[in-house]
Amino acid sequence: MHAPESHRAAPLATVSDATACNVLVLAVSPLPDDHISLRAIFRHSKWQLHSAATLEEARAFLYANPVGVVLSECTLAEGKTWKDLLRAVEVLRHPPPLIVTSRLADECLWAEVLNLGGYDLLIKPFDPTEVFRVVSLAWLSWKSRIEKSRPARERTHKAGNAAVWKAGAG
Repeated sequence: MHAPESHRAAPLATVSDATACNVLVLAVSPLPDDHISLRAIFRHSKWQLHSAATLEEARAFLYANPVGVVLSECTLAEGKTWKDLLRAVEVLRHPPPLIVTSRLADECLWAEVLNLGGYDLLIKPFDPTEVFRVVSLAWLSWKSRIEKSRPARERTHKAGNAAVWKAGAG
């Protein structure tokens, strides 16, 4: 099952940073309602949301695009899970943080996500404020890791140029 074409790209969140570019977020879920909800949450912002319904579709997109954050339903199509997606993400040059989503979230799943290298767990139905908070922190973490991995001569240090999240602005 594939997400409808109209759900493939939508703007996501605004970051107040002079060097900010279009941040790409990948949402992976076999459930069309997840894509609809995320699109509604981020409809007034400037990040780009791409939706994938399967692991293979997500993998192809990840290998071809600089994704900053990945959101993954706990259970994916074809018997795959977020763990399979995490393995696909981990081989990338700059692996984006993976946030797991689930209706049946509990402390055991949350601990498993963190222990295996996931970034966080979001409970469904989505709380827009929590989604903005977690996605923005995940992106800032990813951006920071990339900056630290660059040689010192390539880094640009600007006093007071911290990325500040403006949920829903745009």
